[in-house]
Parts: sequence; C-alpha cells; structure tokens
Amino acid sequence: MKQIAKELLEGLSLAAAHSPRKRAHHNLHADLTDPVQRLCVAIEPGTYIRPHRHAGPLTWEVFLMLRGSAVFLSFDDSGRVMERIVLDAAGPVHAIEIPAGTWHSVASLETGTVFFEVKQGPYKAPLAGNAAAWAPEEGDSECARFEEWYRKAQVGDTPPQLRR
Repeated sequence: MKQIAKELLEGLSLAAAHSPRKRAHHNLHADLTDPVQRLCVAIEPGTYIRPHRHAGPLTWEVFLMLRGSAVFLSFDDSGRVMERIVLDAAGPVHAIEIPAGTWHSVASLETGTVFFEVKQGPYKAPLAGNAAAWAPEEGDSECARFEEWYRKAQVGDTPPQLRR
C-alpha cells in the first residue's frame, strides 16, 4: 500500500529547497508506461515553470494541494492571463482539473508547498510547440522576473516583454 505521509512531504520540501530548480517530485506510478501518472510535486518560491500545454500528446491534468499554496494561471496563445486560481491546502480551492491543450503554469506562494498531480499516461516527451514562445526557457536570465509576475498576475494581464 502506497502512502503519502507527512515524512514524504517534508522530505520532498527539503529536497526542493536544496535543488537549484527549487522543486522535487516523487512518483507513485511504477514507470513511465503506466496509463495513469501519479506524483507528488514540491515547489518552492522562486521555481520557474515555463508556461506549457499538453497538446501533443493531448492530455488533461489534476492538481490537488497537499501542503502550502500556489497560484495557477492559464493563458491564451499570446500569454494573456485567462484564469488565476489560488490553490491552498486550507482551501477554499484545494484542486483543479486542467483541460487538455490549456496553456498554464503554477508558482509557489509559500515554502513547503506540495501538490499531488494526476495525468494521463503513458508519459511521452512533449512535442515541439508545447512550450510558450512568449516566455523564457528554463535557465534564462529572465526566469526570475516571470516567476515574480506569475505570483501577482491577474486575469487580463499580459506577460512581461522578453528583453532580448
């Protein structure tokens, strides 16, 4: 029997805090061929997750907040914020289902944030065109500016212009 216990969540948060990417995950599925991918994801303030979509292959995702809080953003094709949802383990919103093909990202609002993610498998590497061209690639010098914008962005806001 697999369990998601306090010790696992604390260990993931600690690993994320010490990771250069400020995130860590723990798979509950046996391997990447499993038809249902299930994992715990720890994200710390400062982690940058490039806006992306699951359009190739076309899959949905579910996020269930286990600890802490995060802001979820969905975007249109140009990067305009279409929806802003604060997910919080204490509520009022604990979970969301993200429709397939939706541009999205998430940013941690506090240390120790962990969510449970469920998505269709088997895992396949994203195809070209599933990362937002209007946002920097992970590791770019502009990532911190975008991650800060995520935490404050409201519906209708447009992303910062890339400084190139």
